[in-house]
Amino acid sequence: MSANDILKQAINLKPQERYILIENLIASLNEPDKDIEKLWIEESQKRLNQYNEGNLETVSYDEVFK
Repeated sequence: MSANDILKQAINLKPQERYILIENLIASLNEPDKDIEKLWIEESQKRLNQYNEGNLETVSYDEVFK
């Protein structure tokens, strides 16, 4: 079944049913990519470790938001 076939069927739904369908489709786009999420966790842990060990150059809040 193609996207156009699905769209043709969705158009015939009641407005409330279309709303539910749209909400679920949008929610499915907001699911995080597990591989990217894992990479960010690893990177943040690495940065935290570097900071705790004093090996990370930091920038003050005031400097960042000049």
